Amino acid sequence: MSDKASFGYEDIATEEKTARVGEVFSKVAEKYDIMNDAMSGGMHRLWKDRFVRRVKPRHGEAILDMAGGTGDIAFRMEPHGAEVTVADINQEMLDVGVERAMERGIDSLVWSRQNAEELTYPEKVFDAYTIVFGIRNVTHIDQALAEAYRVLKHGGRFYCMEFSTTNWPGFKQAYDLYSHKLMPKIGKAIANDEESYRYLAESIRRFPPMPEFEGMIRDAGFTRTKVEPILGGAVAIHSGWKI
Repeated sequence: MSDKASFGYEDIATEEKTARVGEVFSKVAEKYDIMNDAMSGGMHRLWKDRFVRRVKPRHGEAILDMAGGTGDIAFRMEPHGAEVTVADINQEMLDVGVERAMERGIDSLVWSRQNAEELTYPEKVFDAYTIVFGIRNVTHIDQALAEAYRVLKHGGRFYCMEFSTTNWPGFKQAYDLYSHKLMPKIGKAIANDEESYRYLAESIRRFPPMPEFEGMIRDAGFTRTKVEPILGGAVAIHSGWKI
């Protein structure tokens, strides 16, 4: 009997998840910015600025931006002089990112198709590993965290920003209504794709709560872990160090 993995509120065979998530992101690749605006009310841009300030990219250091296909985080880190590799399992997302980089005249980024659970890089090659709004879509989160630890140098840092579950009374109910009822309708209106947006909303609810995910980061070997909730935990920045 196959192991089960969550696909939104649906439980599916583990081996099916990667392909089905891939279909979602292939569908939304061209509308990814609009999707993020719909999911965050446009606030994702401010959150990403905040995230990069936490990462503190520095000149000459090697950073792996996993699940960063469209380049949003890489474009923010590149001006600091870091050598950024943008990795994503979805080629359509990478294609959008490369096109955006060309429009901006940015040619210093490396683009690579990678599975977060099975990176092709050797051990201890990156100074920092970032993943933003991507880890909840990974089939085996523990394997992705183990790979992040493996490819980081000693003294390397791990930063992840992910949607979570807000603890603010009142706001939680409003956010649940927005994400479950309105977001799929917005997806239908702007991208003619209600189901993909429904999955993305549901996947947030199936992601481990902040303390549990922090425990998973520690279990992967990271120390000095930290959680920075935003909007009461609707979004959280997780970090840890390989020491």
